[in-house]
Amino acid sequence: MPDDLFTSALVIAAAFFGAALNAAAGGGSFLTLPALIYSGIPAVAANATGTTALLPGYLASTWGFREDLGPPRAVGMTALMLVCLVGGGMGAGLLITTSNHAFRALVPWLLLFATALFAFGPTLLRFIGRHPEQHASRLQALLGLFAVSVYGGYFNGGLGVLLLALLTLIGEVHLNRMNALKNAVSAVLTLFAVGIYAAAGTVRWGWVALMLPAVLLGGYAGARAARRIPRELMRWGIVVIGLVMSALFFR
Repeated sequence: MPDDLFTSALVIAAAFFGAALNAAAGGGSFLTLPALIYSGIPAVAANATGTTALLPGYLASTWGFREDLGPPRAVGMTALMLVCLVGGGMGAGLLITTSNHAFRALVPWLLLFATALFAFGPTLLRFIGRHPEQHASRLQALLGLFAVSVYGGYFNGGLGVLLLALLTLIGEVHLNRMNALKNAVSAVLTLFAVGIYAAAGTVRWGWVALMLPAVLLGGYAGARAARRIPRELMRWGIVVIGLVMSALFFR
């Protein structure tokens, strides 16, 4: 960890606001990943460290929605979690075998893709919801979940939007139930991915310890603020952040 206070303060601020964004709508990695790379951490370690620091937010969100949690229509809960574990583990394995140079080159494209998900996610969900005949079969649902889990284990940005779209394709219609499943899947695959990051020695634990108090405070503040800030304003704010960060990394 660097000695200068500015860099430490920047990472702490990114952790606070990143956790707040995750609690309210998602997109926390748009802030934590660039801040950690700016601090001098190699790109792969920065992604693993930021995901690890933000993990408590997923666990807390899952607990908060525990009354609404239940197996999805097309897939049993056991199959759901097994596919999440395998997919998330494969994504984490891909990350730790990617060179820092290659991942650094991928970062702006990953940020841009996640930003597009936030921008057009509601349109996608409305389209799927208007076409119930397109609901996925059990095999399609499992394959889709596997692909999303691999993505989530590799790069966490936009994961929530992808999961909501997948749950809509499966035939879920109740928002609280969908959010409960989304949080549970995110928590399971991220927890397993973080275990692989840690085993590979990719996580910078000093930075995680520095970020953790800010993550806890930011998660609480974000959950409270989400009740007052219009959802559309929050979503487009995340889109702007994503575009700015993508542009900075394309330079």
